[in-house]
Amino acid sequence: MTLITVDEYGTVQRGGLRPSAADLAAADSEELSRRVGLRWLRGDVLEVTAGPHVGVVELDCATVRVRPKLKGEELAVLRMIDYSAGLDALRDLKTPQVLGQGLDLRDLVCLLLTRETGGLLRHGLRRDYLRREEDLPTVRGRLLADRQVMRRFGRLDRLECRYDERSGDILDNRLCAAALQLAARTVTDPGVRRDARRLAADFAEVCSTRDFDVRAAAERLVYHRANEHYREAHRWALMLFGRAAFSDLYASHGPVTRAFMVDMNALFERFVTRLLRDAATGTGVDVLPQKTLTRAVVTADGKAYAPIKPDVQLVRGHGSSAWRRSVDAKYKLYADRKIQTSDLFQSFAYAHALSGSDGAGPPTAYVLYASDRDVPPESLRLHRHDGTAAAQVTCVAVNVPDVLGRLAADEPAPIVEELRRTLLHA
Repeated sequence: MTLITVDEYGTVQRGGLRPSAADLAAADSEELSRRVGLRWLRGDVLEVTAGPHVGVVELDCATVRVRPKLKGEELAVLRMIDYSAGLDALRDLKTPQVLGQGLDLRDLVCLLLTRETGGLLRHGLRRDYLRREEDLPTVRGRLLADRQVMRRFGRLDRLECRYDERSGDILDNRLCAAALQLAARTVTDPGVRRDARRLAADFAEVCSTRDFDVRAAAERLVYHRANEHYREAHRWALMLFGRAAFSDLYASHGPVTRAFMVDMNALFERFVTRLLRDAATGTGVDVLPQKTLTRAVVTADGKAYAPIKPDVQLVRGHGSSAWRRSVDAKYKLYADRKIQTSDLFQSFAYAHALSGSDGAGPPTAYVLYASDRDVPPESLRLHRHDGTAAAQVTCVAVNVPDVLGRLAADEPAPIVEELRRTLLHA
């Protein structure tokens, strides 16, 4: 299988490929084109144009791997997902450097899945009582008299019964088993594939994946004291399937191609939200992600015209006198260039929409952008014609490699204190 590697926001061309009908259809797939551009050129040349989505796309003639621009590549993305979702599954990993040795993002997720499910097997898989109804030669549980009369009137060789049986064929185990089967089919690393196949066989002895519906399973999952230890395994399983555990972060498996791609814009927004929540601990500030302002733009007669939705709102207090600020997360390397005017205008509008009568200077909003190094915060002001400040946007760099490195070492990240000082005490 030919491997085509392209960096995030990069473009490469590779010739000598023979596309199948499914490969040609994949290039025209609207769902896939929103994540990565595939264009077949004359002479069986494939042009791949990457955007903010990273991960793997499998074609019949090649595997396309989109690498993130972050230092640490796929392992850094995995750590961002781990921290953003509150899993902390990588903190106690004894050899994290092994994870970064040539594995793509999907293989890394499969590795974490095998690690968690292997731990479940070692401690013993959970069993629960399942209600069953079937015809038996002797009574077991409760005899269903009405069904016996309707189905077997005058016969006593088989009895319609309802009973409860303790079994491992439950949702918790079936989800893990289905994910291991998918990992065994799709993972490329030989060692991870071997572990996935072995674990899938072990789970198959306990439960069945026949007619298993992942979407329904994700909706039915409820955690309690008896199955809380399954949570991390389920998270990685659901991520592998593209289901609700990491909603909107990645592409699901489509009919014409197998894609596993993470939306770095959405991931960075969640990463920033988690940082803000850590910074807000004990300050009395509520961190509200994706809260819509329905009446921010109204008509002359007061009717709602268009809503606006900052990535995050910071709120202290209640009612009309509450202190409010907006935060926009931008997965853009603004440390090396000016902030786009469209992003500035958006934040100026958010600052005005959330400003109150607190009299604490001009309306202020914040932009948190991704960076590979420490950069001092910078404030930009919108001035009226008389020179007075109408609004202010403070731009704060998030040194992602430094944050992830400190998380891996279980050390406090300086950005958390900086956010507490710059944003929450403003």
